[in-house]
Amino acid sequence: MMRTWMIGAIGAVAFASATATAVAAPRGLTPDDMWAMRRVSSPAVSPDGKTVAFVVRDTDDAADRGRSDIYTVSVDGGAPVRMTTNPENDTDPAWSPDGGWIYFLSKRGESTQVWRIARTGGEAEAVTHLPVDINGFKVFPDGKRLALAIDVWPDAKTLADSAKRDADAAKLKAPPRAYDQLFFRHWDQWEDGRYSHLFAWASDTDVRDLTPGLTTDTPIHPFGGMDDVSISPDGKQLAYVARVGGREIAWTTNTDVFVVATDGAGKARNLTAANKAYDFGPAFSPDGKSLALRMMTRPGFEADRERIAIVDVATGALRVVTEAWDRSADDIEWSRDGKGIITSATNVGNISLFAIDVATGAAKLLVDKGTNGSPRIAGDRMVYLRDSLKQPTELYAARLDGSEPHAITHFNDARVAGIAWGDYEQFSFKGAHGDTVYGYVIKPAGGAGANVGGKAPVAFIIHGGPQGSMEDHFHYRWNPEVFAGHGYAVVMVDFHGSTGYGQAFTDAIRGDWGGGPFQDLMSGLDAALAKYSWLDGSRVVALGASYGGYMINWINGHTDRFKALVCHDGIFDTRMAYFDTEEVWFPEWEHQGTPWDKPDDYAKWNPIEFVKNWKTPELVIHGGLDFRLPETHGFAAFTALQRRGIPSRFVEFPTENHWVLRPSNGKRWHAEVFAWIDRFALGKK
Repeated sequence: MMRTWMIGAIGAVAFASATATAVAAPRGLTPDDMWAMRRVSSPAVSPDGKTVAFVVRDTDDAADRGRSDIYTVSVDGGAPVRMTTNPENDTDPAWSPDGGWIYFLSKRGESTQVWRIARTGGEAEAVTHLPVDINGFKVFPDGKRLALAIDVWPDAKTLADSAKRDADAAKLKAPPRAYDQLFFRHWDQWEDGRYSHLFAWASDTDVRDLTPGLTTDTPIHPFGGMDDVSISPDGKQLAYVARVGGREIAWTTNTDVFVVATDGAGKARNLTAANKAYDFGPAFSPDGKSLALRMMTRPGFEADRERIAIVDVATGALRVVTEAWDRSADDIEWSRDGKGIITSATNVGNISLFAIDVATGAAKLLVDKGTNGSPRIAGDRMVYLRDSLKQPTELYAARLDGSEPHAITHFNDARVAGIAWGDYEQFSFKGAHGDTVYGYVIKPAGGAGANVGGKAPVAFIIHGGPQGSMEDHFHYRWNPEVFAGHGYAVVMVDFHGSTGYGQAFTDAIRGDWGGGPFQDLMSGLDAALAKYSWLDGSRVVALGASYGGYMINWINGHTDRFKALVCHDGIFDTRMAYFDTEEVWFPEWEHQGTPWDKPDDYAKWNPIEFVKNWKTPELVIHGGLDFRLPETHGFAAFTALQRRGIPSRFVEFPTENHWVLRPSNGKRWHAEVFAWIDRFALGKK
């Protein structure tokens, strides 16, 4: 049964109490409070299972960025130990096989290299001194070698040659760009001709390319980073993920898992060539005979269910383990005996931890509520990252059956205790197709939003993806508690297309972008207004980013029930969104083909077709480096609003991509959003 009442880190408060109770607390969460939270990530357990190395990121306001250092803490808890102090960044901790050293990636001076520090502390020392930046690494089981990911020019003979090419390119001022095939840009960067290769490092003079000759016509490594790399227990083989193909990689989702000998002998073997969809995250079993991996099965779809499969390394025989489990696995952590795997999965508005029986595929729920991830086995226990709407991420430990969960770090306890949080509840209703749809409602926690007659103004937040979820999660870009802290009640709905409710529910949005999801959102808002009498239905604003931004533009053409709208990096024209994005497999799947093959599908759910109906004031925000949904969509929406005489404002962040990542820009973003919605919902000027 789903527990509907949530308890925050500072204790339970009766949700049914009057709204004024929450408002009376010291203050709600502010953007400054949010950015001041310390961010815990990247846990790595020592070989003896007693200590966890991890990363803590602090916001450096003066430098306008985050800065990360390495810490350790006992699995039993206690005071954490800060291992590094670096004005730049130390990340990605990994233990030596004997447990005596912690290796990490560090930018100190001109380049990013692998460093290490003794478990007992002391001065850190550089391990590599290469002429190029290192993007990622793994320590070999013998403790004598490293696997390195490095961006190189494919035709360069040595790392020194590649470094010289880098230096020569850096000297050119605004050089022209020329391309013969896609991708020519991706996410927020223009492609420059370099590709990431894997190297086996024994010393600075003994660096062997394990993936030589990788170009756009052969596998490109790595696809997803070092989480897509695994070294066999005997150190003789390395598994990695790569794309296969040339220009078609822009409209296909095929990635494969390869295995290559770490001594450089022989060619890499493709273990998943038969699967033409995504393959992710290979992880060698403890005995090295098998590889576990996550795989989708439908080509061209980036949000298919991620199954866990087991591959026999010697024969290549593949067996799907979790075909009967209607969730998407997001981690692979082998049990020490090789009989089980711990994974996380989005699960009815939470991210839960599960144990998977490798023989049968049976899934056992270990940790249910909140957002839980990065599980790591530590002896007879596991450690993992946990957060919730009321709590930033901390390290937790629990028994392997999920019992006795408890925090072993407390970096944000004092900050959390000093904030009045909005209490929240999960609710459900009948949505499109007669299905049960879930959402969250959050009470205001005080701040600038005044109650009128005991009723609170409402911020209706719409998630992106569209295959995503508004989980019980402490978010740093769309944090509902910041809106609650500003005085708004918050309503969020996981419409058809959302993840965590079974694959059929996720699939339902295909070819129906403005249909069932729009119905769910409107019905969900109606259900919340009917159930919670303290929500003020006459003062509701709607906000969304990416697909949520698309939905804002769709809403403006289909209802005038909202006082104001906020569209962040949203689609204005579905046709043009095909031609100006980089990953064209996405619109081809969502709209069931190309615009020239399926013109009616693109037109049916296109916001541009309904601009004639737009009436609601709208704030349009866009990132100048957003190559997923280029800022021309923001330009166009603002132009339409202005030409129709609708109150509107356009805000561009020239240095941001699909997200807003710099602290100063994040604070400005909140200032712009709050000023806009307060103007129309609260009558502020």
